[in-house]
Amino acid sequence: MIRRYTLAEMGAIWAEAARFEHMLRVEIAVVRAQVRRGLVPVEALAAIEARSSINVDRIAEIEQTTDHDVIAFVSQVAESVGPEGRYLHLGLTSSDVLDTALALQLRAAGMRLLGGADALIRALIARARAEADTVMMGRTHSVHAEPTTFGLKLAGWAFEVDRDRHRLAAAVDEIATGKISGPVGTYSHLDPEIEAEVLGELGLHVDPVSTQIVQRDRHAALLAAIAIMGGSLERFATEIRNLQHTEIGEVQEPFRVGQKGSSAMPHKRNPILAERIAGLARLLRGYAHAAMENQPLWHERDISHSSAERVILPDATIVLDYMLVRMSSLIEGLIVRSERMRENIDRGLGLHASSRVLVALMEDGGLSREDAYAVVQRAALRAADERRALRDLLATDPEVATRLTLTQLDACFDDAAFLRNVPAVIARLDRLEATTHAGR
Repeated sequence: MIRRYTLAEMGAIWAEAARFEHMLRVEIAVVRAQVRRGLVPVEALAAIEARSSINVDRIAEIEQTTDHDVIAFVSQVAESVGPEGRYLHLGLTSSDVLDTALALQLRAAGMRLLGGADALIRALIARARAEADTVMMGRTHSVHAEPTTFGLKLAGWAFEVDRDRHRLAAAVDEIATGKISGPVGTYSHLDPEIEAEVLGELGLHVDPVSTQIVQRDRHAALLAAIAIMGGSLERFATEIRNLQHTEIGEVQEPFRVGQKGSSAMPHKRNPILAERIAGLARLLRGYAHAAMENQPLWHERDISHSSAERVILPDATIVLDYMLVRMSSLIEGLIVRSERMRENIDRGLGLHASSRVLVALMEDGGLSREDAYAVVQRAALRAADERRALRDLLATDPEVATRLTLTQLDACFDDAAFLRNVPAVIARLDRLEATTHAGR
């Protein structure tokens, strides 16, 4: 991933040197297990632990000849150790090291993503509570529906990220799976006990039945979970973009001193963070598709997955990491224009109360649903066309006048009635907040 979207902590996980360091961890863990069984001299382990080092440039130089990065890696580390380096990679196949080291990287990347999700959930909970009573118009099909609160909207986002987090956590746990089972998974050179000991030391699961590799359904599940979380962030970003429309103007992204929105139009204040998040989510869906294409490998393996994974696994985790951090800052700094929300409700001419008038005409007025609907729809369409308040038209409607008192009619236009159960929904955040702060 380009530096523009790579945050330092996640970038460090995927640095070339870090990859080789994880591979070396695997190699040394295998040597330790072999020493315990008398397969390797203890002096060799001491030399390997004391002198082994990674030289990325030298590995690249050797690979120019070998055209095989694992052989180049083993050769360079053996050079750094000296004669005892011949005990490195004893009984191993390349994928024993590659897939197990990759599991370590993916686990580290996944844990950072889970931390980012927790931070976003906390930000959403805090803003949801702060805006719990901020009344705004709910919209369906981009048309005014009934009032809601901005806090309720944010609470829904918090629970959605929590669901995404659960999916991601399961995938991260599953991806932390390695194998030390040889060229086709038959333990032809090293016994299963060595694999169990090595992976236990590394904190990884043992693949119960591997081929030459750890099967790629796990990797596909991880990238699917990442893409789904990205889709949630895109949904939130799209809503922010829509609410920042000039004609709506209910929220605004934070805008720093000195920030510019357009080279030609000084008045521009654009939702650039939300737009960026929406664009990056498209990449995540593409990475997930490529990961699924990597599942049907030939026989015990081919390497058609390898080239794609060198791109999609680092990039997917780097991109989602960036999106989570930026979305958290966006939520924390979001400017909420409650006065504009009230203005937009009032501009709706009270049409949002049509559902309550419909129910009142049925329950209090004795009309059938079909007849009540016709009365309210006729008045609502006229109100919209003539730009007149729905309440005023209904108050002078003969059919309504015989069915409802003005007090009953006015009660239909009391927004508090729409929102009476919002506090109960907001209170559900207590359970989520307790889980988030439980140190998970």
